[in-house]
Amino acid sequence: MAQQRLKTLYQEKIAPKLVEEFGYTNVHQIPKLEKIVVNRGLGEASQNAKALESSLSELATITGQRPVVTRAKKAIAGFKIREGMPIGVMVTLRADRMYAFLDRLVSLALPRIRDFRGISPKSFDGRGNYSLGIREQLIFPEIDYDSVDQIRGFDIAIVTTAQSDEEGRALLREMGMPFRTN
Repeated sequence: MAQQRLKTLYQEKIAPKLVEEFGYTNVHQIPKLEKIVVNRGLGEASQNAKALESSLSELATITGQRPVVTRAKKAIAGFKIREGMPIGVMVTLRADRMYAFLDRLVSLALPRIRDFRGISPKSFDGRGNYSLGIREQLIFPEIDYDSVDQIRGFDIAIVTTAQSDEEGRALLREMGMPFRTN
């Protein structure tokens, strides 16, 4: 796999800029991406096995990695879920695949959202990690519109080594994340 554009950009431009901005004395203090977790909960998977299959193939196409099926830890009668039933799919991306996915998300997928004005800068967790929800899988160019049986969203959690939201926001902004300014 070739060296990722975003990874090279991080090493050559972003890391030195963060050192300058926050005054780090050790290279290990510089915030970096640790992993990206893409997760889709499927409430209807208990009744509809086809939903699970299509979600597995869609996430594999989007991320370039085979998803794992998440299963119910305990039974919830109100939701008609028994313990061990499949209720979602998730992928954990690291290293080159993570940089490739983030690059596609920032440069191709997010600009394709209708009426897109940027993503909320408030979705940090207090430790520099960022989460965002995608309403439909069609914003990714890899997904063929005709092969989609139902529009489903998914969640993306970007885990960084940053110690604070401010550091995490600076890292993601430098990587091209289009935060809203208001």
